[in-house]
Amino acid sequence: MNKEEIYILSAKQISMQQPLCEEWMEHPLYPSEPFVRAANPDFKPYIPPMEARRMGPILKRAIAVSLEAMRESGVSSPEAVITGTGYGCIENTELFLDPLCREGESLLKPTCFMQSTHNTISSQIAIRTGNHAYNNTYAHKHISFDSALYDAWLQFGLKKIQTALVGGHDEMTPVFYEILRKGDIFGQGVEVCGEAATAVVLGCGTAAGSGQPLCRLAGMRILSNSDEETLNVALQGLLSRAGRTTDDIDAVLCGVSGNPTSDALYLSETRRMVGEKPLLRYKHLFGQSFTASGLGFYVAAQCLKRGFIPDFLYVDEKQRLSGAPRCLLLYNRGDGHSRSLILLEA
Repeated sequence: MNKEEIYILSAKQISMQQPLCEEWMEHPLYPSEPFVRAANPDFKPYIPPMEARRMGPILKRAIAVSLEAMRESGVSSPEAVITGTGYGCIENTELFLDPLCREGESLLKPTCFMQSTHNTISSQIAIRTGNHAYNNTYAHKHISFDSALYDAWLQFGLKKIQTALVGGHDEMTPVFYEILRKGDIFGQGVEVCGEAATAVVLGCGTAAGSGQPLCRLAGMRILSNSDEETLNVALQGLLSRAGRTTDDIDAVLCGVSGNPTSDALYLSETRRMVGEKPLLRYKHLFGQSFTASGLGFYVAAQCLKRGFIPDFLYVDEKQRLSGAPRCLLLYNRGDGHSRSLILLEA
């Protein structure tokens, strides 16, 4: 594949922070509960009320955040719509399964069933925007967003597209949260769990437009069942192809969440890869979810665009950068089996 200059033209989020804005960079909201649902914006500018009545929260968030990202980027019809989601439309799934268990199969609502599948999100975005281009959905748990982004990366490299809308969407109901907590997947009272709705518009070549992009996607890798040596080789290969070395990395954004067990693994693996580089976090503000890495991508892009990293993102405030960040590495170790490395440049 030929190397393409891929730029992040816009990135938007709906989460437990103020939605569709970067207010969190100046005035972050700190969650005090172990499970916090997303703060919804006013959906009326994006979805007619009569249509919104038939949509679950995750679909409304996905459409709103996608339309806002497209509006900001100036891309009205991306050549690919690619979505990552851990478990899709959980609330609609519950609305379908609960009556099925209580009342049998005779009085089920077809809308809840039709909107319960994983690829409903990408489909609804395409229908809403009148997009008939490449459309794909990845449901790979903790690396769902990363997989969607990697698909876009490959499509750009193959010169099949010049613009792409990549999203990461997950919702978490009280019932689903309890299932995950009891299954020792999330929660356990030591990390904040939340919901994610992230939309990123990417462009290359003339499609990047004349505006100022947030940053550049310099490269990425996804690994499965990799050991420490394989991870280090992948990082060095990623940096080499981008014309960089470990010394060029200003900071590493990793997925520490407040869970002592997973955090210890994150910190030890990251230290062995990049030494004493400053480490950044984001899940203490946005929460843990299957597509939380999409929010991490959004955070890194906004920091590069604005030329500063807020103090509250540092794992250790004594390691703060003295100048503007120019190169950030995102490290997502997922569930311990799958890992991703994403390199962003100012």
